[in-house]
Parts: sequence; structure tokens; C-alpha cells
Amino acid sequence: MKLTFVFLAGVLLATPLVAQTSKPAPRKPAKITMAQAKEKALAKQPGVIKSQELEKEHGKLIYSFDIQTAAAIHEVNIDAYTGAVIEDSIESPAAEAREAAADKTKAASQTKKKPQ
Repeated sequence: MKLTFVFLAGVLLATPLVAQTSKPAPRKPAKITMAQAKEKALAKQPGVIKSQELEKEHGKLIYSFDIQTAAAIHEVNIDAYTGAVIEDSIESPAAEAREAAADKTKAASQTKKKPQ
């Protein structure tokens, strides 16, 4: 009986510790602004920005820009904490269509989650 009580007391005392460690880490705010990120992206790929967003991708907070150049559409991603260019790739029309469809699906699911 005494052993059961000691075991249950241990479990009850450990529960708050487990709960604290399982919480997601607080999101850090971006250290650079959208305007600063835009400058860096356009310095990397001069052109016209077709879309821009702040998003979390692969666990990183990034600014993502689709920039229309004379030759193609470039996706330029800027790290929101360091300001480093972390991606500069050419987007094919198929990739652009997939991204637009994913964004539309994401927006629709976020709309459904909003409380009335």
C-alpha cells in the first residue's frame, strides 16, 4: 500500500514537468522587416515581385518572394532571423500552379478554423 502511494505521488509530481517540456517553443518574431527582406530579394534577382509572404517552411520562418525577371519567375527566400538568402530557384509553371493550389487549400482551412 505504501509503495503504491509513493508511486502515485511520484507520477503526480512528475506530470507538470512533462507538461512543461511538451509545450511547443514560443515563436520568435522576425528580426528583419518585410521591406528589408524585399530589398535583399530584389538585390539577388532584380525584377517585379509577383507575390510575397512571411511563412514557416521546414521549421524556419522565411520571407518568400516570387520575382518575375526577363527570363523566368524566381522564388527567392530570405531567412526572417538572419536576413540571409536561403533559396533562389526558378519556378516552373507547374510548380507555380502547385504552390497556388496549396495556398488556396491552406487559406480555406484557416477560414474554417476561425471562431464565429
